[in-house]
Amino acid sequence: MARKFSNVSLIGKFQSADGSETVLELARFLRGRGMESWIEQGTAGGIGKAADDFVAATYEEIADKADLVVVVGGDGTLLNAARRLGERAVPLVGVNLGRLGFLTDLPRASACQQLGKILDGHYHAESRFMLDAEVTRGGNRIFHTLVLNDVVVNRGNLGRMIELELMVDDVFVYHLRSDGMIVATPTGSTAYALAANGPILHPGVGGIALVPLCPAELTARPITLPDSCRIEIVLMPPHDARIHFDGAAYCDVRAGDQLRIVRSALEVRLLHPEGYGYFAMLREKLHWGAAIQRP
Repeated sequence: MARKFSNVSLIGKFQSADGSETVLELARFLRGRGMESWIEQGTAGGIGKAADDFVAATYEEIADKADLVVVVGGDGTLLNAARRLGERAVPLVGVNLGRLGFLTDLPRASACQQLGKILDGHYHAESRFMLDAEVTRGGNRIFHTLVLNDVVVNRGNLGRMIELELMVDDVFVYHLRSDGMIVATPTGSTAYALAANGPILHPGVGGIALVPLCPAELTARPITLPDSCRIEIVLMPPHDARIHFDGAAYCDVRAGDQLRIVRSALEVRLLHPEGYGYFAMLREKLHWGAAIQRP
């Protein structure tokens, strides 16, 4: 049964003129349908006086009250919203202002029309799992966050390789000399991991991809693990490094620091326009050729 929506909140790409215009257009469209529409506080501040006619709300208020969140921007904007709203599993719809847009489905030109269909119950819903990532130093937690796309350990500003130790479920896997390692969900398998020759994981696959970055040993290949695994990566002496989470948050780490990653109990709920298909999306975004027409 289609969900009924009363409060629809809007989150826009930071300091984007195109994003501001689209957010206002959507807010007015929602008001015209008699719906309560909030604009995220930072987004409203970037828009300026034109947003004064609408309620400016914090992420916490949106998480508590919104039935649906419309994210205007690229995949990075949606990832940030998903991480900040993840504990409440508010359904998300993405309006694409970026280039590829694997997660943001609605074209800007027809955003109001497509959103209207979703509000009328014509949509495809799916859930994407998240990762729970923490960094410890000397047994003490120094960083913790949720991740929808990927965790990337890289060499930071170093001009040389770093060395990592990989453990899975407390079992030693290998020492790796490389530029780093990507740990990706199926959602993140079409992001940085894809550029590093990692596998594309269908969202229905319960797997986590480990993709080495420029490994010294050519036999260090990408591995897909069950999402029930506990992954631990230790930075070996003597170098420091940096860990990125969904390309937004980061943590500078020292030799001996430990990164632990498990599947989170929390999921992100995405609403796609009716007729959405995963492989159709891949064909469009990755420019895969059509089938050969045989006589």
